Formats: sequence, C-alpha cells, structure tokens
Amino acid sequence: MKISIVVPAFNEEKLLPATLQSIRAASAAFVTRGWIVELVVCDNNSTDRTADIARAEGAHVVFEPINQIARARNTGAAAATGDWIIFVDADSLPSRELFADVADAILGGRCLAGGVTVELDQWSMGLWFFTRIWNTISRFNRWCAGSFIFVDAEAFRAIGGFSHELFVSEELDLSQRLHKLAKQRGKRVVILRRHPLVTSARKVHLYGHLAHLKFLWRLVVRRGRVLRTRADCAIWYDGLR
Repeated sequence: MKISIVVPAFNEEKLLPATLQSIRAASAAFVTRGWIVELVVCDNNSTDRTADIARAEGAHVVFEPINQIARARNTGAAAATGDWIIFVDADSLPSRELFADVADAILGGRCLAGGVTVELDQWSMGLWFFTRIWNTISRFNRWCAGSFIFVDAEAFRAIGGFSHELFVSEELDLSQRLHKLAKQRGKRVVILRRHPLVTSARKVHLYGHLAHLKFLWRLVVRRGRVLRTRADCAIWYDGLR
C-alpha cells in the first residue's frame, strides 16, 4: 500500500514547517504497517519561501501558477503515485492517532473516502460554537472539511477531482460527488471523530467575525454565485498571513 499526502500551499512559510513535521511524525502510523508514504507539496504561486521550506523537509514540490485551492489540490494529486491520497491543509496538524484511524478505515474495505472532525488551535466561546456546529453538520451529511480529506486515488480521478469552477467550498462539491460514486460501488464516505484534526484559527483573527458573516450573507443573497469568483472569496486569496 502506498499513501500520498498532498499539501496545497500559498505563502505558507510561517505555518508550513510545523505542518510538515507533524505529517512526518504522524506517518509512522503507516510506516509501521509496512506502507510507503510520499509527501507532495503544491506551491500555489507563492511569493515567499514556501517551496524552499517544503524541499528542506523532503517533500516533492510541484508548482501551480493559477492561485486557486482546487487547482492546487488537483495539481498535487496529479503528481501523487499512491493508492490513496490524503489532502492536508498547510495550517493543520494531523496526529499519528488520526493517521492510524485512516489506515483502519482503508483496511476495513468499505470506505471510498473520508474526512475528520476539527478543532481550532485557539479557544474562544465563538470559535468553540462554530466548530461544534460544523462538526455536527459534517458528521450528519458526511461532508469532508477541506483541511483533511482521504480518498481512494482511482475514485478521486474517476470523478475528475476538485471543481475548477469553485474558489471556496470545493470540498463540499467533491464530497457530494464521492457519495454518488460510493453508492454505486457499494461503499461509503466516512467522517472520523476519535482524533480530531487541529487546524489554524488564523482567518478569524486576521479578518474578524464580521467579514465572515458578510461573506455568508452574500452567499445566501447571491445563491452561491460568490463561490465562483475569486474577488468574492478574497479572505482565502488575498495572501494575508
């Protein structure tokens, strides 16, 4: 068995080292099973030391010139050679226990893809409330958070990967298409919850709650069209770190 871990990264020199070190340590859960692990970082047109840091950590670095999360993930996946692909965001810290749960899900034979519940690296009542709402929705609908997705590589390619039409919420679109394929094949999409993924709360601190609420308001008023334009999704693309 070979596992490809794909990390999309745009100007991530501050947080990428900790993420890659965490991935390396967590990968012991696969290595002890005799599995092969490769690490692919997609430099999504960064202007900082993202690519140099990734190479220093032993990652295979590929380049995606168009600044879009979906394209970065797809470019990384195109370079991946594993039987399964795990997408991990560059500001997240997977644990060995989480990777062990992924391995168990794969070995179970019924899983086509999956995600994980999340915890933020900083605590406040508002952030706690937000993550609890998201984790509940994720588990109920079996929607994968973009910060961590694992998927059978053949299945990922069979559905065409992430949609290039979306600048945000591409992981929800992918989850829905994976559900359809899983149903056809008699398999399932799972959300792991024993060992949540720790991910960064920086966007809330950088932009504040108001900016996110305004985005959600535009999302409702414009019936999702904001997801298809980079300008409307500036929180994810303006490079503020």
